[in-house]
Amino acid sequence: MRPIRPTMTAASIAAVLALAATACGPSENSAGDKPSASASRGGEDRITIPEELKDRLKEHGIDVDKWRNGEWKNWDKDTWLREAQDFVNPIIEDLWDPDRMREAETPPERPVDKDISGDDGVTDPTPAPVKARTVSAPYRANAPEAGKVFFDGPEGSMVCSATVVQDPANPGKSNLVWTAGHCVHAGKKGGWYRNIAFVPSYNDNARSTAELQGTPKAEVAPHGVWWGDWVKTSEQWIAQGAKTGGQGAPFDFAVIHVTPEKGRSGASLEETVGSALPVEFEAPAVSEIAKMTATGYPAAAPFDGERMFQCPDRPGRLSVKADEPTMYRIGCTMTGGSSGGGWVAEGRDGEPALVSNTSIGPLAAGWLAGPRLGDEAKAVYRAVSEKFAGR
Repeated sequence: MRPIRPTMTAASIAAVLALAATACGPSENSAGDKPSASASRGGEDRITIPEELKDRLKEHGIDVDKWRNGEWKNWDKDTWLREAQDFVNPIIEDLWDPDRMREAETPPERPVDKDISGDDGVTDPTPAPVKARTVSAPYRANAPEAGKVFFDGPEGSMVCSATVVQDPANPGKSNLVWTAGHCVHAGKKGGWYRNIAFVPSYNDNARSTAELQGTPKAEVAPHGVWWGDWVKTSEQWIAQGAKTGGQGAPFDFAVIHVTPEKGRSGASLEETVGSALPVEFEAPAVSEIAKMTATGYPAAAPFDGERMFQCPDRPGRLSVKADEPTMYRIGCTMTGGSSGGGWVAEGRDGEPALVSNTSIGPLAAGWLAGPRLGDEAKAVYRAVSEKFAGR
């Protein structure tokens, strides 16, 4: 099994969606192959580094000016910050232009040698594949909370999917985005990814890859680019997470607090997109859920990462390890790139709520699994919300 992870470079194509994260991976023209927008265009005004981030960078021996000029591409193990409190993500304006976003599409294909189902007592039969169906355009009218996450890792530029969620500390004005842990942090063998940004309703009009060439950024990113100014994932993911095998998958979730790339206009992300989903932490049993719908931007063949898809199905159970929380599992043919995408079901109040996110899937696409959101997920969510209470 594989986590449905960030998309990667062509060199990674040999590894398919085993139980790897379904979401992300570097593009052929990865960050290591070409200069960043700020480096190539040389604009001092194209990067904003808050004082607190400057201080954190300095604590780790990272020179701000060097970072601005491309030092963020240094993935030496002593430079790749790992601990939860070490997250830094200075805004580099126009780094994520339409071409760079389009190129960050190739998912990593990392097969595993066996199924991860660990406990027959809590693992239901493998579900029948459910063919992913396209979401009708414009996306902002039919799935306004959904979008894509872009970020850079050692292998290059990568992508995941994500969902705008409500913020209890700022009702009606949320800047919170829910995604998978493996879309923000590499797990036990790495650290925080860099240049993490969220684009709601990416490719709003569902244009093909060919049609997107030359398409203005205002259409590719109709609500703009929102950079992560704080991210939190579970300590279990940081300690256990791996690219294959399902390690850390029951705790594979993350919350990103975002800010607009071009500066605050006064409107929050929720106000900008017009919606945000509540998060259901009561972990309803599968017998209580008639249908879950997973949404994402699958990028591995036969998909190209440019369009939004959904899979509705009644969930079953998947156990990675007998002593860890059981995961939800649905039939779905979405592939790498869909990782982090939200799973929506009817909440306890009868209204749609986010109940999970895409985490892992098999070598041959046909189903997806996502974590049940319990106390650990609630703690992550509350920590990010409370950090920005009243802001």
